[in-house]
Amino acid sequence: MSKSADLLEQASHFAFGKNWASYSKLVTDERVQEAIASLRRLAGGELTGKRFLDIGCGSGLHSLAALRLGAVEVVALDIDPDSVATTRNLLQQNAPGLRWSVMERSIFDPQISSLGRFDFVYSWGVLHHTGDMYRALRAAAGLVAAGGSFIFALYRRTPLCWFWKIEKRWYSKASPSAQARAQAAYLKLFKLLNRRTFKDYVANYGQVRGMDFYHDVHDWLGGWPYESISPEQTERLMGELGLRRVRSFLIAGRATGVLGSGNDEYVYGRA
Repeated sequence: MSKSADLLEQASHFAFGKNWASYSKLVTDERVQEAIASLRRLAGGELTGKRFLDIGCGSGLHSLAALRLGAVEVVALDIDPDSVATTRNLLQQNAPGLRWSVMERSIFDPQISSLGRFDFVYSWGVLHHTGDMYRALRAAAGLVAAGGSFIFALYRRTPLCWFWKIEKRWYSKASPSAQARAQAAYLKLFKLLNRRTFKDYVANYGQVRGMDFYHDVHDWLGGWPYESISPEQTERLMGELGLRRVRSFLIAGRATGVLGSGNDEYVYGRA
């Protein structure tokens, strides 16, 4: 992927914020509890007294989860103004009186270091959409305090990543009607390959980080810019950055990429 400057600007990205604003209307106490459970699993427990940075905060759901897990301060960042507004609204309604801030800021902003270091730097399914994933990973890792953790999820590299780059670049600029047709085609293929389990899969999807299947389909099809990485490449880069793997939750088996890349989840620590 070209690392031209335009790929780093919000205007060149898929409208993630509008999708998150739509999703936020579905947020319930049950979805919040699922997000809390997901974050606790990755963090390895509570966040009591810890500073937490949410890079690419989306709907704000996991910023709220961090506060519910005891974080003393949450700083939420997103390049998309719709995501910033959605996150701020969610936290105003559900975390009054707690210490949090929401900023329209890119991980590439040279002033981001002024925020200091964090006990937990969290970025789930975001850094592969920045336009320069490796640079984004380095910048995010640099914000992890001594003894802190870097929690992130990235698309697994598959044989079909070349196809998804073409599809996403098209979809992100397509008309709503063209996007609807693409969603219909994707869902038809998904049902065909998961005929026996599709209804149960969709019904139980909220148990996956409190998310919504149909919003995630739109997010997947439109997620431009797009990059992917293997677990081996991730391990090598984190080692170069002085981080050691604490735990990981990897896609089982061989990732073909037919329905998408899927996310590998990682937790790396700084000594």
